[in-house]
Amino acid sequence: MGVDLRAGAVELVEPSNDLRDAWLDCRTEWGPGFHEDGFGLTVDDDVETAQGFSDWVERLRGDTECKYRWIVAGERVLGGVALRHDSHELADRLGHIGYGVRPSERGRGVASWAVREVLTLAAGMGMTRVTAVCEVSNAASIATLKRAGGERVDCIGSVVRFRIPVP
Repeated sequence: MGVDLRAGAVELVEPSNDLRDAWLDCRTEWGPGFHEDGFGLTVDDDVETAQGFSDWVERLRGDTECKYRWIVAGERVLGGVALRHDSHELADRLGHIGYGVRPSERGRGVASWAVREVLTLAAGMGMTRVTAVCEVSNAASIATLKRAGGERVDCIGSVVRFRIPVP
């Protein structure tokens, strides 16, 4: 089930309780125990109950050092993206941008589209460059970051870091 990446067909939206079922469907596709990048999910978050999900969404929306957005096509959550401010404690180690796309939508340009969109968000915040990291074995993410203008700046262990200019 591919998505249409034309203007308006896919959008970045703030986390919302209205998308709970769609988000849970996305999470189920990842499988139990797998980490979903870009969603700001921690081990302490309870997303299984309605109240826990609502509390998690409220935490994401209230974070003043990171902007979380969900990649949405219609009523389907395709993935998530996080834009950490320079002041965020994890920005140096994990990069400014973190993202993840549900398995069935990978290889269709969704991640590249989302990274371009989040760079626009970064520009609106006055950022002139961002960093992003991924596993050295993740060829798809490396290609995505290079397509966004990323230049490799270092590799530490199994993690490669890219610097991306903000247009």
